[in-house]
Order: sequence, then structure tokens, then C-alpha cells
Amino acid sequence: MADPKSVLKDLIRDAVLQIIQEKGLDAGEFNADRIVVQDSPDTKLGDIGSPMFVFAKLLRIAPPQIAQEVAAKIGDKAKSIGQVVTAGPYVNVKLDKSSASADILNAIAVQKENYGTLGADGKPHLEGHKVMIEFSSPNTNKPLHLGHMRNDALGESISRILKKAGAEVFKVDLINNRGIHICKSMLAYKLFHEAKGETPQSLGIKGDHFVGQCYVEFERYYKGEKDKPETAHPEALEQAEEMLVKWEAGDPEIRKLWQTMNDWTFEGVKETYARTGVNFDKFYFESETYLKGKDQIQKGVEKGVFFKAEDGSTRVDVTEAVGKGKDGEDHEKVLLRKDGTSVYITQDIGTAISRHDDWPFNELVYVVASEQIFHFKVLFYILKKLGFDWANKLYHLSYGLVNLPNGRMKSREGTVVDADDLIDSLHEDALKAIKERGREEDVGSPDEVAEKVALAALHYYLLQVSPVKDMIFNPEESLSFNGNTGPYIQYMGARIASIMRKAEEQGFKASDAKTAAPLLTAPEEWDLIKCLGEYGNTIKKSAENKDSSVMTGYIYELAKLFAKFYQQCPIMNIEDQALRSARLTLVQSTLQVLREAMNLVLVPYLDRM
Repeated sequence: MADPKSVLKDLIRDAVLQIIQEKGLDAGEFNADRIVVQDSPDTKLGDIGSPMFVFAKLLRIAPPQIAQEVAAKIGDKAKSIGQVVTAGPYVNVKLDKSSASADILNAIAVQKENYGTLGADGKPHLEGHKVMIEFSSPNTNKPLHLGHMRNDALGESISRILKKAGAEVFKVDLINNRGIHICKSMLAYKLFHEAKGETPQSLGIKGDHFVGQCYVEFERYYKGEKDKPETAHPEALEQAEEMLVKWEAGDPEIRKLWQTMNDWTFEGVKETYARTGVNFDKFYFESETYLKGKDQIQKGVEKGVFFKAEDGSTRVDVTEAVGKGKDGEDHEKVLLRKDGTSVYITQDIGTAISRHDDWPFNELVYVVASEQIFHFKVLFYILKKLGFDWANKLYHLSYGLVNLPNGRMKSREGTVVDADDLIDSLHEDALKAIKERGREEDVGSPDEVAEKVALAALHYYLLQVSPVKDMIFNPEESLSFNGNTGPYIQYMGARIASIMRKAEEQGFKASDAKTAAPLLTAPEEWDLIKCLGEYGNTIKKSAENKDSSVMTGYIYELAKLFAKFYQQCPIMNIEDQALRSARLTLVQSTLQVLREAMNLVLVPYLDRM
């Protein structure tokens, strides 16, 4: 199926180049990427169109005249998609609705789950592109929390979208299982639990929750009670730092406790991954990569890329990458502390190198909060200075913070919302809603449905906001069955599925696309079909921008257009059998696209609600 927008864009490109040649102008100044083809704001003037303002300076004529000349050159060639008309500076096309509808509906029927993955050339948009994507990256001193949920949702969703667009995707998770924060939890365990022989199993607590409790206990022990400075234990930080030095030296006792507590946390985290539908192709552990980073730092010192500072630390001048500091001095980044121990960026250097060795990528995407923008500028700069050409293929997918209506979360103060607790709460509220509506028998398994509604509420709410923006997660709003929410999208999917079940029960069947298209002439039908035709462009745009909110926006629009179609165009209760079959074709096509799109944003499909 030829995409009308792609066809029009190519025709305009060729026409403008022809005008340039006829006028003897410099074609080197022409940029086809500036051609924008969009839906026309007024369908009376055409269904799609393109403004000619961008070529006024190059062609040295007014945009309306450009539109006239371009239209004259592409008129006959555009007959495959419709009639070319002009409106001021715009070149518009009134699409052949019957032909366009048949193409779209037939493509959905034939390609099924692959619909939308192919570009105008018939190939997947990102065919041959290998993308490694890192996300989640939990610390093994605490459970996953709401902030991780935004990270996980973005990482998993973008991975699915990139794969849908034809890329080969390799998902990785860096487990931050070493460092001073880990030692703080370990010290608290020794102080408050070891003598009692307490374990997550003996206390009936999920492993990651127990270790996170230890981390909070350390902070309270270290700082003391509020307004009681005499209860503080400032020596605790030195003890944790000593523990880290011993760990790097391979102390058997410290290593054994470290492994035990890491296992408790990691197993708990993996349970949460399984619950939320998140999975990875490979786990990397900082404890296994930080030494490679230290080796690279030493090589950098020998090459003169890095230097030894007066305090004994190893540093690099990163002014070229991030600019000078507020005081006008050069920016220096510590790579090894004066005692020789690693810092975060040392580990990231080693990890990046290991990854490219393991799976040579075309692009490596880091899904990490915007608080780390500086860190990644420095990391990418250092890898380039070390001579790794693939450092130009690194990309930081930065996202804003997510908080609750009552304020920012802080794990060290124990004010975070654990992911498991949040999902449990959403699950409980969803189950309550099912029972209040008396839908227990209708939905099959109320508990399973409540879990899927909870995940839809969480994921959709987190993904409907552009990644770069900070956001407030409102649990009550996320669970609404009205408006732009996951549960509403699930409800529309279930409603469509119900129509198809009733049709099957009554022996009604959908017709083929060629037969259906000429009968679907109502404005609501055409608007819905056009939206279905935009699915491929939405996948492409979401993948290129690495932005799931593009897809959630499309899904909501599709759901709204179906609701309007359903209200204005009777399906089951009409005597015209041919029209009923045609509308069932449209219903079936909508369900196919909606199900696939929901999966891309981690919203579980339900055929009953």
C-alpha cells in the first residue's frame, strides 16, 4: 500500500527540483527534509497538504505561485492517490476515499500484526538497525519505586516501538550492585539484624523490601533522631567507607554478606519485572565491569588523556564537553578517588566497552533521568577521547522526575512509594470498581482483570507525558474509566471485542476490504479509516523521537474516533446486510490496530470488562 503522504512528498520533491533546474538555480541549497505533508485543517480544501513557504527564498517567487507551479507538474502523477488542488500557498490533495480506504483496510487484513511496520519502500522503517537500550538500572540496596516505574515503562515501550519499526533490539539492565550505598545497607544489617539471624524469609518480607529497610535504618542511625543530635552516629559513614575498601580488596566476610544481600534484592526486583511485563536480554553487574573501567583510566593516564591531581585522584578536563564552571575555571571530573576506588563514571566506561564487545550496535540508548544529563555528556566525551569511534552512536534518552501529589520522594528517608505497593493499591481499587459494578461474573477472573487494569493505569499514565517533562502521578486519575487513561483504552478494546462476538453469535461476517470500502462513506467512517492509515507514520515518529507519548496520543485519538463512529453509524441493527458487513470490516480492522498499539505502551488487552 502506497502511503498518500509519502507519495505526495516524493512528487513535491521532484517538482521543486525540476523548477530549480528550469530556473538555473543551485540545487545544493535544496533540502527535501523540509517538505512537510500533513492533514489539512479544512477537509473542504483537501485531505492532505503541504505548505510552500519553505521554498520561497530558494525559488525567489511567492509561495502561492510555487504552489501553482508544483501542482501543475504533479497533477497527473498524483492521480493514484487523488486530485491535486491549491489553496493559497498550499498544495493539497483530495484523496480518492474509496481507493484509499480499500488500501488501508486490505493492508490491515493481510499484514495483521505486521501492519504499520513497513515504509513507503515496502521495507521496515529501521531494517538493519541494531539498537541496544539500557533501562531500569536498579540499586541493590532498595526495591523498585515509582521513579523506576517511569524508567521501566519508557525503556520497555521504546524497545517494543523500535522493534515494531524493524530494528533489532537488545535490552540490557545495569545492576548497580556495588558502592557506598550498598555498604550502608550491609552495615545496617550487621548492626540491627545479623545477631538475631533475621532474613527476608524469616520475617516474611520480600527481599528487596527488606534490604531497602536496612538502607533507611542506616540513614536514621547515622543522622540520629530529629532534634536530638546526640543520637547521631557520624562514625557510621566512615565504617561504610571502610567496608567498601575491604570489598574492593576482596575481603571474604564482606564479600559473602554482599552477595547474600544482593541476591535478596535482585530476586525481589525480578519478581517486580515479571509482574510489570518488563524483561531483558542481558544483565550487566557493576561488580563485573568496574575493573575494566579502571584499566581504561590507567591507559588514559599513560596516553596523557587523564592526569593525576594534587590530592592523588585521577581526573580529566571536560571543559570542552560541558563548558567552564560558574567561577570561570575549567571543569575537571574525578575518575578515581585518591584511595584508588572507582566512581560511577569509571564503572560506566567499563560497562560501555563491554557492551560493544558483546553486541556491536548501531546505537546505544541510555534511559536515565534528566538529573544525569551532565554525567552522560562527560561519559560520551571520555569514550571519544579514549579513541572509541562508536562513542558517536551513544544517546541519552533523558526523562523528567515523577512525583506524587504530596511531594518528592526520597529513598533514604523512607518516603518513596515502592512499585509493588503502588501496583497493589491500584489493583485493590480496580477490583473494588469491578465489584461495585457487579461485573465479577462477566469479566471471568476479577483478580486477573484487576491486575491488568492496574498495570494499564500505571503504564499509560506514565507514558502519555513527553519524557522530557517532570510529572505528577495521580493514582486516582490514572484509574478513571473516562478520558485519556489506560482503563478507558482497555474499555474501548473490550467494547469492540464485544461487537465482534455478537456478530459471530448472530452469524454476521465482515466483508473483504475491496467490497467494504465503497460503502463506508460516512464522515465518521472516513475519519476512523484515515486514523488507521496513520498507524505506520505514528510508529515511525515514535521510534525516531523515542517518545511513547506520540503513540499514546494516537491510541486515544483512535479510541475517540471509534466511539464517534459507533454512536453515529449503527452496526448490528441495520437491515442493509452489505453495509453491516462493511462496518464490521472497519470494526475488525480497528480492533487489530488498537490491540497492537496497546501492546507498544504496555497496556494489557482485555476482551471483557
